[in-house]
Amino acid sequence: MKLLATFKHISSKNADYGAAEQYLTFEHDEFTMKPTLDENGRLVPREDYRLATLNCGGEDFAVACMRSNLRYGKNQKREDVKSHHYIISFDPRDGTDNGLTVDRAQQLGEQFCADHFPGHQALICTHPDGHNHTENIHVHIVINSLRIADVPMLPHMDRPADRKAGMKHRCTDAAMEYFKAEVMEMCHREGLYQIDLLHGSKERITDREYWAQKKGQLALDKENAALAATGQPVKQTKFETDKAKLRQTIRQALGAASTFDEFAALLLRQGVTVKESRGRLSYLTPDRTKPITARKLGDDFDKTVVLAVLEQNAHRAAEKTAAIPEYSGTSKGSAQGEKSGKTAPKNDTVQRMVDRAAKRAEGKGVGYDRWAALHNLKQMSATMSLYHQYGFSSPEELDEALTAVNAEMQDSRSQIKTLESTIREKKELQRHVLDYAATKPTRDGLKAQKSDKARRAYREQHESDFIIADAAKRYFQSHGIEKLPSSKKLQAEINSLTAEKNGIYNTYREQRERVRELQTVKSNIDHILRREQSQRKKQEIDR
Repeated sequence: MKLLATFKHISSKNADYGAAEQYLTFEHDEFTMKPTLDENGRLVPREDYRLATLNCGGEDFAVACMRSNLRYGKNQKREDVKSHHYIISFDPRDGTDNGLTVDRAQQLGEQFCADHFPGHQALICTHPDGHNHTENIHVHIVINSLRIADVPMLPHMDRPADRKAGMKHRCTDAAMEYFKAEVMEMCHREGLYQIDLLHGSKERITDREYWAQKKGQLALDKENAALAATGQPVKQTKFETDKAKLRQTIRQALGAASTFDEFAALLLRQGVTVKESRGRLSYLTPDRTKPITARKLGDDFDKTVVLAVLEQNAHRAAEKTAAIPEYSGTSKGSAQGEKSGKTAPKNDTVQRMVDRAAKRAEGKGVGYDRWAALHNLKQMSATMSLYHQYGFSSPEELDEALTAVNAEMQDSRSQIKTLESTIREKKELQRHVLDYAATKPTRDGLKAQKSDKARRAYREQHESDFIIADAAKRYFQSHGIEKLPSSKKLQAEINSLTAEKNGIYNTYREQRERVRELQTVKSNIDHILRREQSQRKKQEIDR
């Protein structure tokens, strides 16, 4: 299971609000979710976490929630959703690569909660580690489903009741899309690793499958340990769920087929039947009576992706058949190989070499000089390895490659800035659209007034609403907007632009790292060449 930045939602009908805080602050078994007890039968506190509340008025989260529920007469039935639990999980690499700390994650979580769940009593807790000790910092946000204050109209709200006190939070599909886009924006703003949360996942792994894999792996490890203790050979070390095996089977068939019929035939040899219904694919294995839909396996197994891969396979097969193997062993072919090698070298880490003479002049001692000599030897080896992996034949080629990659990086940065500007404009327009829509009842009420005196009195009574409406109208007029777009349409556009920006940003980070790498290689090559020149001059003098 890939552990990149993710966003997850869980609704709960548990009336015991204290159970949420207990789970967040005490150790729980990762498989059963039952609290961990010490030898005296007492709960074991978590070693490290950050905890804060919002809109609880100085009371415990549980007490504040129950008091509000009684006040508004909500969440009294067993079937009522009492709370919503949102989880923001960061990439494990963010700690080492991007300086993310537990304290900073907690701050981000509190700000996210305040911005997107205003008017709700909330519990925000940050853990430094995941279930399986992957060091992925994650933030839990638990909110009372009841809203205790009127709030501004937010982009994910589509009903007037969504902003009113005494009403309940709704986690709609539109809301989840909005929250995911905001998480992506937050990660981009903070310089953190991020994937496209808006366009699905290549492999869709449910909690049930995840825990099945964990339990299966644990059982397999115990079995293998017992076999190893008796000297018996171990046949399998990695446990795979039935869905994981099915994904592998489908991918193997996809890799060998160029038509859908071939794909279906190859799957059938493995006992898997692929079916198409209403434009969607499903897969039936011998041990099941009900097929598994592609949607439950992941986006890579959908009809659109499958057909695209088959088309690519057919195209490659046609090219291979038509290709003429000319000059396969000539220098031209070798040069082409070198050229392609420049675009995809092995990603070895390399550091700048130390100018030992300059450091000695600064007063560095013998110990440092010995370390620098060893360091330079290691970096010289790493530098030359990368130099050859890129396929460079001269320092000039290195300079050209550095200039090209730097230009690509600057172009990506420019695209990101353009998209950010467009997103800001869309969000500003959306805010005015929402503000204007929220004032509609007030504006309609003005029309119902019969006299000028009544209208003046009405405007004075609802002055704040009319100030907001007039500001929105001025904005629309200044931007030449005659027909107002819907908030949903604007949000869809924002989500699309955010996903596009995220993809470019990931490319930008790779390009930035490549520039840094090539700059280091260039610096080291210059150092090596200066050293060689110095040695040659010394030899000439000695002669």
